[in-house]
Amino acid sequence: MAPKRVDHDARREEILAAAVRVFARKGFAATRIEDVAAEAGIAKGSVYLSFDSREAILEAAFAALNTAWQDILRQAREGGGDPLDRLAALVRSVVEVASREPELSRVLLDLWALGRGDPAAPLDMAGLYDDYRAAVAGLLAEAAGQGLVRPGTGEREAAVVVGAVEGCLLQWIIDPRLPIGDLAGPVVAVCLDGLRA
Repeated sequence: MAPKRVDHDARREEILAAAVRVFARKGFAATRIEDVAAEAGIAKGSVYLSFDSREAILEAAFAALNTAWQDILRQAREGGGDPLDRLAALVRSVVEVASREPELSRVLLDLWALGRGDPAAPLDMAGLYDDYRAAVAGLLAEAAGQGLVRPGTGEREAAVVVGAVEGCLLQWIIDPRLPIGDLAGPVVAVCLDGLRA
């Protein structure tokens, strides 16, 4: 009898999905490779055939999300048209991407709490927020240059816009009954309309 063939790509995806569920449920710091293996219904050694550490699993789990995130920021920065329209699209895209992956969003919250001030944190959350604020500030500066927003609108207002989006996402992570998909429009209305010239 021939040994059973394993589709390594499919196995890797199963491990990633299992890891995200466990990270979301237990928290990254409390999760062990054994927990991931048990969730995936495989032996611990099988996890190590695909990933050499918990951090490698986490990095792989966020790779697709990071690609989507970078695409959103690139489109906001480089897209054509009104900068406030691009900012509104950025807000809607961030909410949509986060709401498609509720467990990954929970893991991000866990990592945010875990990584405050720790340079060895598994994800550079400060760097992610820095990119996010810079993209928003750039759009606001462009809008200011066109006379679309109040003079002096800049980095502080960018932090407020990011805070409004992230605050809604945080509420949704804590209380999944909150209709996160319905909140992108009000965030845009409250934040952007309040900045218009």
